[in-house]
Amino acid sequence: MMFQNLFSPQKLGKVEVKNRISFQPHLTNFAEKCMPSERHMYYWGERAKGGAGLITTEEMSVHPTDTAYEKLVEAFHPEVIPGFRKITDYVHQYDTKIFCQLNHNGQQCDGSISRLPVWAPSPVPDVLFRETPKAMEYEDIQEVCRFFAISAEHVRQGGFDGVELQFGHSSLARQFLSPLTNHRQDEFGGSLENRMRAPLMFIEAVRKAVGNDFTLGIRMCADEMIPGGLDLAQVQEICGLFEASGLIDFVDLSIATFYNLYLVEGSMHTPLGYTIPLAAGVREKVDLPVFCTGRINDPVMAEKVLSAGQADMIGMCRALICDPFLPKKAEEGRLEDIRYCIACNQGCIGRMGINRSLGCVQNPAVGLEKQWGEGTLTPAPVKKKVMVVGGGPGGMWAAKMAGRRGHDVTLFDSNDTLGGQVRTAMKGAGRDEFGVIIRNEKDQVDKAGVKVELETKVTPEQVLSAGADAVIVATGSQPKAHPVGGADGPGVYNVWQVLDSKPELGEKICLIDYDGHHRATATAEYLADQGKTVHIICSSLFIGAELGPTQDLYLTRQRLLQKGVTFTPDIAVMEVGGEIGAKTVKGFNVYSNVWDEWDSYDNIVLAMGQDVDDDLYFALKGKVKELHRVGDCVAPRKVDMAIWEGHKVGREI
Repeated sequence: MMFQNLFSPQKLGKVEVKNRISFQPHLTNFAEKCMPSERHMYYWGERAKGGAGLITTEEMSVHPTDTAYEKLVEAFHPEVIPGFRKITDYVHQYDTKIFCQLNHNGQQCDGSISRLPVWAPSPVPDVLFRETPKAMEYEDIQEVCRFFAISAEHVRQGGFDGVELQFGHSSLARQFLSPLTNHRQDEFGGSLENRMRAPLMFIEAVRKAVGNDFTLGIRMCADEMIPGGLDLAQVQEICGLFEASGLIDFVDLSIATFYNLYLVEGSMHTPLGYTIPLAAGVREKVDLPVFCTGRINDPVMAEKVLSAGQADMIGMCRALICDPFLPKKAEEGRLEDIRYCIACNQGCIGRMGINRSLGCVQNPAVGLEKQWGEGTLTPAPVKKKVMVVGGGPGGMWAAKMAGRRGHDVTLFDSNDTLGGQVRTAMKGAGRDEFGVIIRNEKDQVDKAGVKVELETKVTPEQVLSAGADAVIVATGSQPKAHPVGGADGPGVYNVWQVLDSKPELGEKICLIDYDGHHRATATAEYLADQGKTVHIICSSLFIGAELGPTQDLYLTRQRLLQKGVTFTPDIAVMEVGGEIGAKTVKGFNVYSNVWDEWDSYDNIVLAMGQDVDDDLYFALKGKVKELHRVGDCVAPRKVDMAIWEGHKVGREI
């Protein structure tokens, strides 16, 4: 057996899970009026259907002061029990166990939602929320204990197999444990024994509520990764003491805090399996089962972690958001069918950061499993001849979905391989993993029976003569040809030209950034890696303004600065000019309206927007019975919308 450890059972307290794959807790924003919803049921049910051995829900709020987000389920209300029961019954039909995570976010709450004071061990504002909390009194700590117990009773009555208490990156319990956030001088602060007192009270209250025959574990921060905070050695000691209490059955691990959120939710610039050494460190000190989570998106890697004894359970979060059926495909040996997560963070973490419902760039069905999940695709009642023009992600998804429904589909692309703009984007510094999007879909296009015609520039006449019943145009977009005065002058290139054709550039480069995303920053870093001196000018408040929600901003700016890239924000560039070696940039400060000029560049590189490539669409409009367009040829956006629209049209055509 290829995965003899990954697909072996594991005891977690009184519960045995069928394999070592755990779908980890994460926000969804699927709650309705702070109650569990049907979307939750189908969402977690899809991952159970896909073969996960264990599912742990997103955090459930245990107290009215715990309002970090507007759409948290409030587990302390008895009204949650029927919704819980629907979810657990649905998951259990697939022989999957499901735990509920309970939490109080402490200083990481938002009083503007609850209109109550934020409670925390000490009046230390969280670095992200920045609200000064009320230092909890003894009565407050007792009340939180009572509410943990009430919530845990509801969890058991709701049919869950166990409960996990959040003591990790976002939790009141961690704030009591950490010297970084606990400055108390009473019996709840100072020594480790004192700092553990409140978290132990939370555990004791829950254990008393659920009994000794119910599985109870904790999600522990393995290392806060910041001076003054908890480090691995301290966490090893803490976990050992929690184990010695005899009250818990497992230790699930997270990493970092809101001080360094980019480590909590590592993007593709973070190494695969970056938390494995921490899990191994805790595993050395405790006998309880230990969970390891953090960019383990591959069953082969998961098997290696288990076989090396570095962990007992493998937490997969984004990997199973992206492909709910990864476990089943791995167990059946269909590794080539797995849709691998690329940690772009655009559809999942990026949407959570702006209070949207959960999504995934590569999986349009996230949150829509009832309508679009496995088994919902139906054969087309009328088989059609379908032409798809454009082999980027939108075109590939449209062709794949239409092919799966039984249509006769041909996909055309003018390049020598599929992939569209992804082929260029993956050439930016640190963006090579983005190309996995192409790898994930190429085989699926073939398996859907789609015929692929490459190096074919499709004309309107060719389409009309082919007699197709339906045409899907996915011709994408191109960098704006003349986004600013002088852009057509010598030595001026757009980012695609730099990454694709690799023109001979001088040593001193000015990159004008109207993108705020990886298109600009990854190109700047690509140039810096070649030894170029790069100066970025942008009109935003800071470089990489769109990278915050995806947790890429910190590391991107760090790398650029370390590589000598300089930044000038707040400038609206109006003109470029001069000869090669003496290029100039003119613009004005968007706040003061004062004009300025920068000069002596060898070359200028533009990241100043895209124009639609919609000529074919409009040439066919009114001449084709069923005409659709998807992706950037509708409007230049990011890859998630191209895939979403391609998927939707392909399954509806």
